[in-house]
Amino acid sequence: MSDTPVFKRTFVAEPQHIDELGHVNNTVWVQWIQDLATAHWEAAAEPEHVAAFFWVVIRHEIDYRGNIAQGEAAHGETWIEGDPKGAKSLRRVEFTDDAGKPLVGAATTWAMLDRESGRLARVRSEVIAPFRQRGD
Repeated sequence: MSDTPVFKRTFVAEPQHIDELGHVNNTVWVQWIQDLATAHWEAAAEPEHVAAFFWVVIRHEIDYRGNIAQGEAAHGETWIEGDPKGAKSLRRVEFTDDAGKPLVGAATTWAMLDRESGRLARVRSEVIAPFRQRGD
């Protein structure tokens, strides 16, 4: 894990998340990855940056190591890895079960867009700074 701040959120598997194999469907994991990243952006970014920019996924790389059934929890952690390159930023996500067993890991590349123009926007140091500072 990185030495940058980690954002955490827990997700609970509901009936609509369960596939024919009796566990969380892969598409749900992808949604949780996106939900976790979006919540991190909204919680850590400066309000003026949230108003000016938004992020879109340009690549997901996901490793499925385990799964959970209905009613069980997945504890998600996410952080920014490395330095942004132009408009791109790499985000890591890890999900574990209640016992701490790894379930899903992801490396997701996001691109930042300007809300007004809809065009790619270079990730400036002041935009990424809140994701580099520890709050503890």
